[in-house]
Amino acid sequence: MIERHILKELLNWKEKTNRKPLIIRGARQVGKTTLIKSFSKSYQNKILLNLEKPADKRIFESFENISDIIDVLLLKFKLSPDKTKGLLIFIDEIQESTAAIKYLRYFYEEYPEIHVIAAGSLLEFALKDVENFPVGRVEYLYMHPLNFREYLNAMNHDYAIEHLSHTPVTPSAHSVLIELFKSYAIVGGMPEAVKMYVEEKKIAGLTRIYESLWETFSDDMTKYATNKTELNVMRHIVNTAYLNLDARIKFQHFGNSNYKSREVGEAMRTLENARFLFLIYPTTEVEYPITPDYKKSPRLQFLDSGLVNYKNGIQAELLTSGELSGNYSGYLIPHLVTQEIMSINSFSNTKPNFWVREKSQSSAEVDLVVPYSGKIIPIEIKSGEVGKLRSLHQFMERVNHNFAVRIYGGEFKIQKVVTPNNKKFWLMNLPYYLSIKIYDYLELLLSNDLS
Repeated sequence: MIERHILKELLNWKEKTNRKPLIIRGARQVGKTTLIKSFSKSYQNKILLNLEKPADKRIFESFENISDIIDVLLLKFKLSPDKTKGLLIFIDEIQESTAAIKYLRYFYEEYPEIHVIAAGSLLEFALKDVENFPVGRVEYLYMHPLNFREYLNAMNHDYAIEHLSHTPVTPSAHSVLIELFKSYAIVGGMPEAVKMYVEEKKIAGLTRIYESLWETFSDDMTKYATNKTELNVMRHIVNTAYLNLDARIKFQHFGNSNYKSREVGEAMRTLENARFLFLIYPTTEVEYPITPDYKKSPRLQFLDSGLVNYKNGIQAELLTSGELSGNYSGYLIPHLVTQEIMSINSFSNTKPNFWVREKSQSSAEVDLVVPYSGKIIPIEIKSGEVGKLRSLHQFMERVNHNFAVRIYGGEFKIQKVVTPNNKKFWLMNLPYYLSIKIYDYLELLLSNDLS
């Protein structure tokens, strides 16, 4: 069992007095079922259901009130009626039954002493068909592929985990952490791939797993598509989108196709609902809050960098070179850093944004901006240890604070920088492997004083 960071949130949920049924949301194969089955071991009494099994699904389809369902479940799992207090019911693949989704509200209203967890990879599509969805009577956790800290846990690398936990990081640990991050950048965070890599330490052995994962997502498109045209557009996107991660995209004629903007946009948003890919939109804001501009061209973000590396056929080259600053770093490092930052958010479906200033004589683009302490913090992502910061300077000359971040291949340091127009600011330089701790380090950065 790979230790996942949202396990802490599950334990907090278990102890809450105002607990609601919990829905775990995430793409296929990110480890939802494995996590909940492991978590269920902390319960003395539990009922584990999978609604892809007809017999389990039939329980929710055959009765019209929650008390009958509880009676049947207790009878089936040989539990006495006095065992409902502190009982865990885990409903896996809940998207297979809209009736089961509707019943979540009645668990909350009539049986609050029962702990209910549901999970489903295609839940967003099932919700469209649910009348009287239990709004306000359920809560959510979002699950992602393994991030770097979870990858280290899978590797049982206690030294790296210990030093990663220090803020700021111990300089002597840099060489070890950067090398481990390189292997993570190649393998990615899909649990099945990480598990095999930990066992065999060979990238070549992962080919079958990546291909199987990709085919699983491709096969799912028949469940997402509402008509044949949308199915064809989605297939085109899946077969070409991983080649378009180094620049912003246009929906019109995407991937050298004849598809219209509306067709591609709808298909993209369907794939986003499946959490297979994400549309990362720009903002022009320099003051809080961040408002995405949906009229401007977005960037594409896939579920997992390891899958993208595999489809682009670059894992062997990355392994041979041992570097993350070669020809493919234009998409690899920004993609992976964005994936790391997204993985931190377990409570909402929000995505990061990037910043643009589109002027004919002076355009600029900052890789990411994140909200922190009422400020919009810019993050430049560089593929090596050096790089110009022209766009970052333009942003800092317009913003009402003095803090910026560069994520790069060098060591941790905070330095004072001056823009061409004489604005002073603090630039925090974070090595790639600290992306996962961006908010811990922003707290450290904002404690600096330019005076």
